[in-house]
Amino acid sequence: MGRTLANKKEVVADLKQLLEASQLAVVIDYQGLSVSEITDLRNRLRASGSVCKITKNTLMRQAVEGEQDWAPMTTFLQGSSAFILVKDDVGSAIRAYQSFQKDTKKTEFRGGVMQGQALSQEQVKAIADLPSKEELMAKVAGSINSLAAKLARSINEVPTSLGRGINEVPGSLGRVLQAIASKQEDSAA
Repeated sequence: MGRTLANKKEVVADLKQLLEASQLAVVIDYQGLSVSEITDLRNRLRASGSVCKITKNTLMRQAVEGEQDWAPMTTFLQGSSAFILVKDDVGSAIRAYQSFQKDTKKTEFRGGVMQGQALSQEQVKAIADLPSKEELMAKVAGSINSLAAKLARSINEVPTSLGRGINEVPGSLGRVLQAIASKQEDSAA
């Protein structure tokens, strides 16, 4: 029994909603994967806030129709297609797919789409190699923290140096007075 027109419209609307929330879409050929392997891929992607959708190419074509950001995806729509839609952590999702691909050796990468640009496998891999959002935030926080610590040490050094200088004044004054007195004694003698 095939899908009804209402059901197809519902699937297209669901796909549009998923695409709106996504930063990256990756198209893969899933031919030869068992149901348990597809479930494994979905479980690996779930941790990164990504989903793997399997749908007919015609339904995905209708979902991206008129969407400038996703239009390049139509070049990858042939054969049995699965769509990895990445919402949050792009690098983690791509690494999860690469790990799955390495373990099963059954999927074929067709292409990716991000911000209206078609991406090759090398470009998607380069995105995966970028540090995650959390790592970047930790680096920025560390830099800010070290800057604040250096500033605090510098500010703390000002009163300490001033205190050492003030402590030296009586000693210096005493030495000056002693030098004057000894000079006066030498000139009197």
